[in-house]
Amino acid sequence: MIARRQNGMAFLAGQWPLDPDRPTLVFIHGSGQQGSFWQAQVDGLAEAANTIAVDLPGHGNSEGDGFRTVTDYTRSVMGFIDAVNAPAPIPCGLSLGGAVALDLLIDQGHRLKAGILANTGARLKVLPIIIETIENNYADHLKGLIEFAVAPANQEDEEVCRKVLACSTAGPLVTANDFRACNAFDVIDQVSHIHVPVLVLSAVHDALTPVKYANWMAANIDGVRHITIDDAGHMSPIEQPDAFNAAILGFLGSLDR
Repeated sequence: MIARRQNGMAFLAGQWPLDPDRPTLVFIHGSGQQGSFWQAQVDGLAEAANTIAVDLPGHGNSEGDGFRTVTDYTRSVMGFIDAVNAPAPIPCGLSLGGAVALDLLIDQGHRLKAGILANTGARLKVLPIIIETIENNYADHLKGLIEFAVAPANQEDEEVCRKVLACSTAGPLVTANDFRACNAFDVIDQVSHIHVPVLVLSAVHDALTPVKYANWMAANIDGVRHITIDDAGHMSPIEQPDAFNAAILGFLGSLDR
């Protein structure tokens, strides 16, 4: 895995330079996190595609202070895709990152090969207590990441918990604003604008973006492939990386066919 920076945005890549004959998976993390969340995907899928995991502005090693709207993050990711000249880009986002990917598919779909929406929804309302906890007791928020975002059976896995916390580094101000961005996000009336292949990934034990969110997208976006990951919660790329990667590999294969 290679760490680089482009126009102020840090990213991890499975290989560099990018292969112009391969599609480019652009992984977009969730609220308060950073690109290392996707390490198992950047490494595990590097033989099938170009793989890149970005640190959104204000997160990880990227510059800036973060944003309060999904639209601003979308603009920064599209600018990044252009800056690295990513061949046949396929945004793959989780939660907040999924909202960014969905926004890209709606507004920039003609420039994308496909999209992957993981543990996210077309509307992402956030309970006020979540933002209050982040602002008033960030340690409790981090503890809650394990209790509510990881499947109960995986909460005993020290390696899973360590990885989740290791990539949750943005701090209370940026993280709270990320959740505000999620709370304001609503593109339910716009998903009909999507006309490229889409993979929707959900997780059986996801309490934050339940499977019903994915079911709605699968029913309302043309040509969606929907796969639910067993034995995982909201952090399924870390909890069940093999199953998560296998779903993406199958989707890439369908694009080739």
